[in-house]
Amino acid sequence: MYYNPVRHITFDALDPYKVAEFWASVTGYTMQEDDVEGDPEILLTTDQPGVPGLLFVRVPDAKSVKNRVHLDISPPTGTRDETVAHLVGLGARVLDDQRRPDGRGWVVLADPEGNELCIERSAPERGQG
Repeated sequence: MYYNPVRHITFDALDPYKVAEFWASVTGYTMQEDDVEGDPEILLTTDQPGVPGLLFVRVPDAKSVKNRVHLDISPPTGTRDETVAHLVGLGARVLDDQRRPDGRGWVVLADPEGNELCIERSAPERGQG
């Protein structure tokens, strides 16, 4: 039996609730019913077994250097460009645009507190949806 030992992927945040709301929109994960604004930790989970949750933990200092780890997001529906536009509308910033004329490539975004993520082509764009 396969077992994924990763329980959570943890993000440091000045405002865990705000950052968790952004990532809930990115991933479709849900916030726990007892998580409220002002909590020092916010957990996002999915109902898919074996998939780690995303944990947002309050820290006293803002992000100051490039992430050493980031998530690559492949939207399950729509397009990469629609997802980028949606996330920018939620407060993300474009850091680097690696889209290629042939449709391949990705866009590097920063969430509202500066954590990087890459938006790749969607599953339908890759012929998988």
